[in-house]
Amino acid sequence: MLLRRVALLSVAVCCFSSLASAQPKTELLWPNGAPGANGTEAKDKPMLIIYSPEKEKNCGAAVVVCPGGGYGGLAMDHEGKQIGEWLNSHGITAVICDYRHRGKGYGHPAPLQDVQRAIRTTRSRAAELGIEPTKIGVLGFSAGGHLASTAVTHFDAGDEKSADPIDRVSSRPDFGVLCYAVIAFDQPFTHKGSQKNLLGAEAAPELVASLSNEKQVTPQTPPCFLWHTYEDTGVPPQNSIVFYQAMLQHKVPGELHVYEKGRHGVGLGKSIPGTGDWSEACLRWLKGRELVK
Repeated sequence: MLLRRVALLSVAVCCFSSLASAQPKTELLWPNGAPGANGTEAKDKPMLIIYSPEKEKNCGAAVVVCPGGGYGGLAMDHEGKQIGEWLNSHGITAVICDYRHRGKGYGHPAPLQDVQRAIRTTRSRAAELGIEPTKIGVLGFSAGGHLASTAVTHFDAGDEKSADPIDRVSSRPDFGVLCYAVIAFDQPFTHKGSQKNLLGAEAAPELVASLSNEKQVTPQTPPCFLWHTYEDTGVPPQNSIVFYQAMLQHKVPGELHVYEKGRHGVGLGKSIPGTGDWSEACLRWLKGRELVK
């Protein structure tokens, strides 16, 4: 009986250790303070939540995840935690960006600064995370999709003269995944709340145009996978369509999927016929581009 109890205890300890090692790691995105911070409260300190896959599953790719929330909040469960776990299950490192937004007192450029820093940080720590620096993508939902579309159209090669080693690294994602994304501004199908939260009610036309990201696609834009639903009335599918049209115009490879069923904000959407396939379609695309095994 004593031996049996010891065996059970050993199993329990092993299981606990396995679960503990699978827990995500949360850390400050800007350890020395975020640029333009309004203060030093928690809302002024954007975070990274890093989901690392088991070592034997690790495929060497990473994705910076931007949850949605209209630039006024963050859907950290179904567009954050659940996505991190899904990516991990396929050997992909997930880096969830808890970025600044209007609900925390911030508009442009704070969200863009945060996602670019998240990409640079991930790339600068490629060896530590067991990933390849040329297989780092960005994925976003809704307004987080707008942020991801900004990341794939607004990037730089890094500042080689910077004293900060992270700032010396490129912020260009190697691929993008845009999920029922807000993309176009000042259009009949624009999500007005996201535009207002990001830019304010009286933004200059030049600024609005610069962040209407279908207008910012170039041949240097990385490959992108986009999906939307026909039934999305919150952020109509025209947002994804105009971005994909711009990709075609500039010969940027990628895929666009418009599923029939599903309201806005469905996340993985596993219970929705047809639409629930988007995650598998995305994985097939990533495998076809040899970004994951």
